Amino acid sequence: MSPVETTSLQPLPEGAGTPELRMWVRLLACAKIGEKQLRRRFEEEFDTTLPRFDVLAALYRTPDGLQMSALSRDLLVSNGNVTVIIRQLQKQGLVLSQINPNDGRSAIVSLTPEGRTRFLELAEAHHRWIAALFAEVPEAQKDALAELLGNLRGALGKNR
Repeated sequence: MSPVETTSLQPLPEGAGTPELRMWVRLLACAKIGEKQLRRRFEEEFDTTLPRFDVLAALYRTPDGLQMSALSRDLLVSNGNVTVIIRQLQKQGLVLSQINPNDGRSAIVSLTPEGRTRFLELAEAHHRWIAALFAEVPEAQKDALAELLGNLRGALGKNR
């Protein structure tokens, strides 16, 4: 028997079986399953990563470019993480980093024409993969879930 099998089970903390906790665990599980599949497909089919795609998507939505600090804030990651990804994308010729004319201490990052083309290629595949992930979910449930998650996002935003 393994040590896990021989130890006695400890009681769950108060509230461990609450609807909120069950919801949280299910949200995380669904997100992890989907993210794992997306990461694998980006790597296998395009030799890229999900974080690189996320950076390209953020820059695509802002054609005039973003300051590095705004990019890291939008993506909820550190400046250091964004810097590494930006350097990788620059080496591939997909992004351009220029000194901010209004603040010489910061840079504005934007997509190159090649970066826009690459993003559109990745985004089309991403759209197909997401559609496949949810193919078995009836349309009415997708709509209801999207509405519920929108409500949840709004409620979570109030708790910042």
